[in-house]
Amino acid sequence: MPRRLAAVVLGLSVAACTSIGPGTVPHDRIDYATSIGNSWKEQTLLNIVKLRYADMPVFLEVAQVIAGYQLQSALSGTFTLGNFTASLIDRFTAGGGATAASTYTDRPTVIYSPLTGVDFLKRLMTPIPPSSVLFMLQSGYFADRIMPIMLDSINGLNNESNRLRRPADPKFTRLVELMREGQLAGAIQIRIERPKDGAESSLLIFGPSKDPQLAARGREIKSILGIKPDLRELRVFYGGYSGKDDEIDVMTRSMLQIMLEFAATVQVPESDVVQGKAAQGLVDTQAAGALGGSPLRVLVTETQPQDAHVAVQYGRRWFWIADNDIQSKYTFGIVMLLFSIADTGVWGAAPVVTIPANQ
Repeated sequence: MPRRLAAVVLGLSVAACTSIGPGTVPHDRIDYATSIGNSWKEQTLLNIVKLRYADMPVFLEVAQVIAGYQLQSALSGTFTLGNFTASLIDRFTAGGGATAASTYTDRPTVIYSPLTGVDFLKRLMTPIPPSSVLFMLQSGYFADRIMPIMLDSINGLNNESNRLRRPADPKFTRLVELMREGQLAGAIQIRIERPKDGAESSLLIFGPSKDPQLAARGREIKSILGIKPDLRELRVFYGGYSGKDDEIDVMTRSMLQIMLEFAATVQVPESDVVQGKAAQGLVDTQAAGALGGSPLRVLVTETQPQDAHVAVQYGRRWFWIADNDIQSKYTFGIVMLLFSIADTGVWGAAPVVTIPANQ
């Protein structure tokens, strides 16, 4: 009996000392990442919809997640040995007992941080740096997707605006097409330069090529932008067009502007517009533009959709992006990515664009 009781005590002690932390990592990491990601998508879509209804966008960031686990074990035991028969002193009786208890507690702590004040100004209202546009292109995102979303104008050439009902300048559309062709041909590259006595700058380079078509594209790009044909390096600045023929002036959009552009294409009931609940949007969300139609289609229904990439409820209706709408899913993913990029603002170093003069 003593040996058995000791074995039970030892086994429970070892179990109580075993760490439970490592075993929680595989599923906790995925579960928290999935939950935070889905919540982030829903929050972004909801704020786009709210802008269509002239409502204030509100962002609540998940600042920190602390997963706390606690395992408490308690063990008690008794053992008695005695002679309970007075007339038989040579007989003893032995008895014992053991009680074990264990308590498992999962107490996660999630810290939220509202996006207000300087953070709101920096993340939502500050234009995206022009250098970020170049890096997005270098990362593999096509120009005909990135430039119409991130740019408002370049060297005085206006991009299409849904909220302003402004069509794209044909030269802007052509410029986007040429940039896309340059990407497909592998002629566009990004290089970083760090001079000893200057700020870091990024360069957009049309690499040397004996292909006459690539050379023609380079000349046409400079012609569209009003750049001297013999220039090889061009400084890129943020701001309105200066009229100079040796630089590129880019007006990039802020995240708030990008959200307003997409809010104008959100599908809403006509009754909400007539009653003044929702702002007037585009009559035809499939109108042709630089992207060949609306790059983000947000649908509306009275009941919760079953096949949605992301869906949110606003008022009594559900707004959602269809899971089989690959173009909208791709665009929405870019918007999510831009929220991280937008944190840097436009005050970074000016990038340099290099185009070979004679190829």
